[in-house]
Amino acid sequence: MLGKLFIFSAPSGSGKSTIVQHLMTLDLGLSFSISATSREPRGEESSGREYYFLTPAAFHSKIEEHAFVEWEEVYPGQFYGTLKSELERIWDLGQHALFDIDVKGGINLKALFGERACAIFVQPPSMEVLEERLRIRGTEDESSLRKRLEKASDEIQYASQFDHILVNDQLEKTLKEAEILVRNFISR
Repeated sequence: MLGKLFIFSAPSGSGKSTIVQHLMTLDLGLSFSISATSREPRGEESSGREYYFLTPAAFHSKIEEHAFVEWEEVYPGQFYGTLKSELERIWDLGQHALFDIDVKGGINLKALFGERACAIFVQPPSMEVLEERLRIRGTEDESSLRKRLEKASDEIQYASQFDHILVNDQLEKTLKEAEILVRNFISR
């Protein structure tokens, strides 16, 4: 059996990471796809757990080697991508790949894998709620908060390119809906 892909994309602060973390606690045969990035680790992050942290030069070398399934410059000078070796690792385990990925990366993966991929866009109930969530999170200064909100406004325009849109207005309901989507797609 060929492994499937579950792609969760959303503007920053929409709750996609919370949903992905919840799905990882369930016995669904999912394995989290660890992305590569050229950004520096934050806080307690370590390479091979949250991300594969690469220097910008190493990231560019991987691009030249065609080592990525997809990659994007998500923010100026900050690259993120999915290594081919990461998908091979997951599928060699007999698992399905679970992605927590930016919107353009999610669209690219869906285009590459078509019917093998279930692409889910997690949408905030409103831009006001998204701003409130980002402020509560407290990880952004005012300038980077504005950039994230501008980017979110742009990203929401791509929601219709995904197979499903989950409006994350009530977390428990959204978690249940995500679980149902994943279970249904696995059983197809």
